[in-house]
Amino acid sequence: MCGLAHFFEDEGIATVLIALVREHAEAIRSPRALWVPFELGRPLGAPNEPAFQRQVLGAALDLLDSKAGPVVLEDFPDDAPGPKAEETTSWVCPVSFGAPDDEDVSRAVLMSRELETLAPWYQVSLDERGRTRVGVSPLNIGDAAQFVASFLDGEPSESPVEGQKLGLALKDACADVLAYYAEAATAQPGQKSGSDVDRWFWSDTVAGQVLRDVRLLGLDSADDTVKFVAAKLILPKTQGG
Repeated sequence: MCGLAHFFEDEGIATVLIALVREHAEAIRSPRALWVPFELGRPLGAPNEPAFQRQVLGAALDLLDSKAGPVVLEDFPDDAPGPKAEETTSWVCPVSFGAPDDEDVSRAVLMSRELETLAPWYQVSLDERGRTRVGVSPLNIGDAAQFVASFLDGEPSESPVEGQKLGLALKDACADVLAYYAEAATAQPGQKSGSDVDRWFWSDTVAGQVLRDVRLLGLDSADDTVKFVAAKLILPKTQGG
């Protein structure tokens, strides 16, 4: 969106945008941007909070009257409202996979077990939403997980996807694994935030540990696409990426 703002401005159309990642707004220097300290995917702060959402929109539109420039980047001063009392039901049954019975079991096998455990919840999510973010990779979710885990035993010599570079295949497989876990988790009863799900995935699952380790290994890859994906696209900034 920061880049699109420049194109619109070149055509004489004034723009203002809400930025969730301040570094992007700083680097691309769109003419007017309001940075907000909210979760990714929530540019207006919180659902079902119309008064607060209007406040955010008003602060953004006020930048159109700013006399500063040529670049205006301001910070929204308030955090998003927390959940209402009636929405604070705890996450009833976040999946806990526990320790493996056999310490010699590989993490690839443990990931497969996690996927099997999550499968019913993923199906609930699919039935309720009628859509899924899983499917970026042409590999099925089991093969995608095994491909990601294979990097722990040494970088594969070639991509499992014909015509796709190794690093891009890794990016898509990681995206599908993360989406599968997230959608399965959010189908479970109870109120949970995006940060709750992120914390669970990156701290309490084998898959999260595998993605962390694959990312570290990829930083030393001789393959430029793998190195780029490891540096920029596997671990979110909230987890130190």
